[in-house]
Amino acid sequence: MGKNKKGITAGHLTMLALGTVIGGSFFLGSSVAINAAGPSIIISYIFGGVLVFYILYAMSELTVANPGYGGFRTFAAKAFGERTGFVVGWIYWVGMALGMSSEAAAASILIRQWLPNVSIAFLGSVIIILVTLLNLLGAVKLSKLESGLASIKVFTVISFIVIAMLLIVGFLTGKPPVGLGAITQESFAPGGLGGLLGSMLIVMFSYSGFEVIAFAASEVKEPNKTIPRAIRYTVLSLVSLFILYVVFLLPLIPTAALNENTSAIVASLGRYGIAWAGTIITVVVISAIISTMLATIFGLGRMMRALADEGQAPRWLKEKTDVPFRGIIATGVGMLAALGMGLLFPRVYLFLLSSGGFAILFAYASIMASHIRLRKKYGCPPDGKCQLRGFPYTSGFVLVSLIVAIFSMPFVKGQASGLIVGLSFVVFFEIYYSFLKFFRSRNKDRFILPQVKNPNLAAEFSEELTDTDKKGGD
Repeated sequence: MGKNKKGITAGHLTMLALGTVIGGSFFLGSSVAINAAGPSIIISYIFGGVLVFYILYAMSELTVANPGYGGFRTFAAKAFGERTGFVVGWIYWVGMALGMSSEAAAASILIRQWLPNVSIAFLGSVIIILVTLLNLLGAVKLSKLESGLASIKVFTVISFIVIAMLLIVGFLTGKPPVGLGAITQESFAPGGLGGLLGSMLIVMFSYSGFEVIAFAASEVKEPNKTIPRAIRYTVLSLVSLFILYVVFLLPLIPTAALNENTSAIVASLGRYGIAWAGTIITVVVISAIISTMLATIFGLGRMMRALADEGQAPRWLKEKTDVPFRGIIATGVGMLAALGMGLLFPRVYLFLLSSGGFAILFAYASIMASHIRLRKKYGCPPDGKCQLRGFPYTSGFVLVSLIVAIFSMPFVKGQASGLIVGLSFVVFFEIYYSFLKFFRSRNKDRFILPQVKNPNLAAEFSEELTDTDKKGGD
């Protein structure tokens, strides 16, 4: 692989991933996961980190082979055909729109602490519109804002860990040591195996966003070296940060006291009279949510334009400007629609979170399935190494784990509707593809043309492979 002049470093990629990942699904959604699994949530976060590690390496291996393409929907199309690529691409877009609507709902729930008479519908809509308009300013201005907000998020989590640690050991003035506190008053897994499995969806959704590393492969210098290094940094940073957060949170508050309307950080500090810190952290959490939404809409707007360029989205979304105005606005409108749909359910945030979580797990499962098929067919990437060790057993294990996590959703109260909606979307896009293909055959080009226009990726994978390379192996 040649050197890329832009030369994004592993450190830059790691901060980009951390900034994208840490959002409302972590600050507010973690309350739901902790409530479902109890102290055993630690296992979920560790296991989730292991899955993230292998998913990232599989995605990296595919992307390093063809850094100019990026986007796992392209590899799904190559591995399983146009129909699968179409379904995976749209499920991901819809899922992230739902997920970002859950972020808007999370921010609204927090803001209502100060404005109790203002509805979630109004606050959520204002947030979505604001973030959409900010994205129209362009990448340069947006990157400066996003960089500052991402740093605040990481600093906030670290600050909470320090404050919680001081409370536990009794180093805060006037506060007796908490010690093991609430942990001694409950069982390790109060929800049993079902609660532990059900929490995995929210845990994985908390980790979601790390795939930005693979999307940025075409922007880095020496991707064969930089991408694997960034993956190691990201996994170690995320898992360490999340585990420390949970370990120091559990002694401070009973897991039964947490729910989707409660920020675990704010609730735990409030129990010990540190309301001022809780208020500050609430403001920071809101800014963190906006940061995640900014970064995600930035990507979804460009993904929508890419879908249109490949004939997999409406023609009117095509444009040649640097900023994909139409794709961004379409994404904002989709998020408003998702928020409106979520408001029909009594537990709006949990519904949006679980629906978005389904789509994320579905997308990650498609990455692993595509990796298994393409690795078996074409071997290791040209001019590169097989990064994912233990193939095909590790890939198969991760794929099965993701499928189990998807179908364990009903074990957590409120997530069954998310599973039903997610599966309904899969069926819908399968039928929609057939419907559009039928009209395409009749030259009805005013409809979406589900046709991948990228060159055949088989040639890209096999062009530089020698007979030895094609055998693969670690």
